[in-house]
Amino acid sequence: MTLSNGHGNGTANGHSVTVSSSPNGNVQGPHQGIGFDLRGITPAPVTPFTPDGKVDFDAIQRLGSWLASVEGVKGLLVLGHAGEGTALTSDEKVELIKAFVRAVDDKIPIIAGITGEGNYIAGLEAKAAKEAGAKAGLLYPNHGWLRFGYQKGAPQLRYSEVYAASQLPLILFQYPASTKASYDLETQLDILGQEGVFAIKNGVRSMVRWDVDIPVIKKQRPGKYILTCEDEYLLHSSFMVDGMLVGYGTIAPELLYEMLQACNANDYVRAREINAQLLPLTKVVYHRPSHMEGTIALKHGLISRGVLEHATVRTPLLPLPAGAHDEIHQAMKLAGII
Repeated sequence: MTLSNGHGNGTANGHSVTVSSSPNGNVQGPHQGIGFDLRGITPAPVTPFTPDGKVDFDAIQRLGSWLASVEGVKGLLVLGHAGEGTALTSDEKVELIKAFVRAVDDKIPIIAGITGEGNYIAGLEAKAAKEAGAKAGLLYPNHGWLRFGYQKGAPQLRYSEVYAASQLPLILFQYPASTKASYDLETQLDILGQEGVFAIKNGVRSMVRWDVDIPVIKKQRPGKYILTCEDEYLLHSSFMVDGMLVGYGTIAPELLYEMLQACNANDYVRAREINAQLLPLTKVVYHRPSHMEGTIALKHGLISRGVLEHATVRTPLLPLPAGAHDEIHQAMKLAGII
């Protein structure tokens, strides 16, 4: 593995320090006293399991400590989609957060995915995450909204009630436009104007919506971190953002940070070169029949990097087809990662 102990000039031992401005007008420093700076890469790591399906805490120590040492990595999102958060029990979630907090040794913040369906349940989950050491939460929409849509005002209430119950700083999670849980622009602006909401993780996966919404959010909600989670659309989505909050950062944090720096400097030529360098890997990780297969592919990438020993997942996820590991390993080589 290629390791680096640098973190740029954004944080020191978890506390905010003086930071420089971005030439594209993005956030210029740590937000509103939350104590950390997300202007960089925030990987969403996988959850390692033992061969018999238990959470592998030794592997978490290896994974977390390595990612925390990589230059440009500013935080870790655990219990996200890539982390199989909904496949873990409440007790496992708490112990996993604690394990990642220990692994990063307070160098960077741990952000917890909050997936509880009802607002009351999500509030309890967020409170438990904070008590376990999480510094922020990524609040998922109620998943009934994916099929049936949401009532006007319900997403705003979800964020206000979960924050009131937990006092855990929250990140707005924008779902793909192909779902009925994707918030319209008014709803996004309302949520970002609420107490306790300091950032948006945008995964709208519609470049029409992206190009319309992001400039308005930047203008009307200045000081809020804008983070892309468009793993397969990073070239397009990284020119107007403060950082990347992506599962992809689990296997390629160095190249993603280099791409983000190029985008922040408006160096399209260099950003496009890095995107082309990553494209073979992007294809075998994310251009798959189901986007959920990316979780398993990330585990294979970590095997190639020497961090994991196997790609065990919990159902309903299934192993990748025969030959997939060799394809991912070869793509890691082509990208110059291994």
